[in-house]
This record gives sequence, structure tokens and C-alpha cells, in this order.
Amino acid sequence: MRASRLLSILIMLQARGRVTAPALAEECEVSLRTIYRDIDALSAAGVPVYADRGSAGGYRLLDGYRTRLNGLSAQEVSALFLGLPGPAAALGLEAAMASARLKVAAGLPAELQAAAERMRTRFHLDAAGWFHTGEEPEHLQALSAALWEERLVEMRYRSWKGERERRVGPLGHVLKSGAWYLAGAVGADVRSYRVARIRALHVLDETFARPAGFDLASYWRENTHRLEAQMHQGRAVVRLTEAGFRMLEPFVSPFARAGMEVDEPDADGRRVVVLPVGSVLHACSDILRFGTEAEVIGPPELRDKMRQLCSRMAEFY
Repeated sequence: MRASRLLSILIMLQARGRVTAPALAEECEVSLRTIYRDIDALSAAGVPVYADRGSAGGYRLLDGYRTRLNGLSAQEVSALFLGLPGPAAALGLEAAMASARLKVAAGLPAELQAAAERMRTRFHLDAAGWFHTGEEPEHLQALSAALWEERLVEMRYRSWKGERERRVGPLGHVLKSGAWYLAGAVGADVRSYRVARIRALHVLDETFARPAGFDLASYWRENTHRLEAQMHQGRAVVRLTEAGFRMLEPFVSPFARAGMEVDEPDADGRRVVVLPVGSVLHACSDILRFGTEAEVIGPPELRDKMRQLCSRMAEFY
């Protein structure tokens, strides 16, 4: 355990330059006293690690010192080789990914090469949803190049409100259910755009300053939660049969299921469920999937709309 931690500290110092003791303690999930002992152990082993004093101080390695140890475990190698070939190709990185894997594998001992090969032959990640091939938007690679170079872009974007010109600083890409999204800075705000809805793109020579402390994963989690909450502001009261209750998992989003209220089954085995829903039309579309296993009790406007839709459907048949 300690040997692994010492190696982690060494790699962090090599990768980041200067690291404070509290930061090392947080990364390694140990106390400051343990970090001090570990630094002494590295120094005693001949590793040229030095302490810089002052408010901006920390530990660092002697300039130019590098170690050839990569410290990869079999599990870490397996994770490294669990890639996404489809998205890499969409970004224009398929050849680079294949080349990098070959180079990494060539430098691994035989047992770790075997771990990498097991992962490659036993797991395949398909990011697109069922019955969808996944998007490969026209402007994805040009947008990715602008993202790497921190260059502003001007784009014509089509939202549900119509098309308009936008000037955006690309901050990051997100692949969700086969669809590519862009997190982009617009002034002091960060907004999300579906890349497939970009109708025209021009990458500018002008660069921009990336917001300090911006974290793509945190932004996307908060943005997703906010969007789901906005799309489920209504409530539908539905009486479900036993079969209908079992259909909640495949037919209702995890967000809605987390916010639903469920009564105990009555004598016929039916349950009254209060579900978070969007607009009346969206709620009707969702509930119609349950067929005769669901009856809308309220609110009145939703029940009336369901009655109108079912009457029209009956006329068709």
C-alpha cells in the first residue's frame, strides 16, 4: 500500500511540477503527517524532491528529473484500453488512439500486455442508444480543433426557437446517448449546444480566456439536472395496473421515477402514482405508451386531453 502511494506521489510531482502537502494528502486520502513521512522516504531513496517555502510553496522534483516508472497496475491498463473507437473516429482521433495503444502496449511487461488484450477482446462500448447509429455532425472536427486551440467560433445555430448567429468560446464536448454537445462560453455564461444543429461554422483567429475553475463534468451534471427539472414541472396522477406499474422502469426516466409518489395497491392490485411530467402533450405521449394499463385521474386538463386523443384514435380504427 505504501509503495503504491509513494509511486503515486512521485508521478504527481513529475506531472504537475509543484504540489502542496495538503493537495498530496487529499489526493492520497491520508494525513499530512503521512505525507511528510512519505516525502522523507522518497528523499532517502535518492529521489531529488525539494520543498519550496512560502505561501506559493510546495514539493517539487529537481528540474529535469524524470522516472521511467509508469506504475500502471493490471486494472489501470485494462481501463486505459477500454476506449470508445466510434467517438474517437468522429473526432478524427481513431488513428492516434490506435497508435497510442500500440506504443503503450509495447512498453508494458508481458502480464500487463495480457491484461490489455483481455480488455480489448472482452469489452466493447457502444455509446449510441438502441435503434440509433449515433451522430457524426458535419462540424464536429472543426469545432474540436477550435476547442483545443481555445479559439472563438461564429456559428449559425438552429434551436427550437429558430436559427440565429452565435459567437461562442468552445469549452468542452459531451457525448450523450450518441449525440454530441458543446459546452460554450457566451460572455460570462456557459451554454449547451447540440453540435448536429450547427448549420454553419467559422473558426476565428481570435482566442479567448477559458474561465478559471471551469469543470466540464460538474457543469454537465448541473446542467442536466436543471434541464430535467425544467422539463418535469407538472404532475400527473395515474392509476396503474400491476403490469403498468412494472412498465414504469422502461418507460419513465430515472429523474421522474426518483420524484414519483406511490400508493399501496388496492383490492384489484392497482396503484395510484403521482408522476413528474412536462407539458400536457408530452405527458399524454408518455402515458399513451402504457395502453390500457394506465388511467389518468388528474389533473383535469390532462384527463380531458387524454379523452380527446383516445376518442380520435377510436375514430381512426
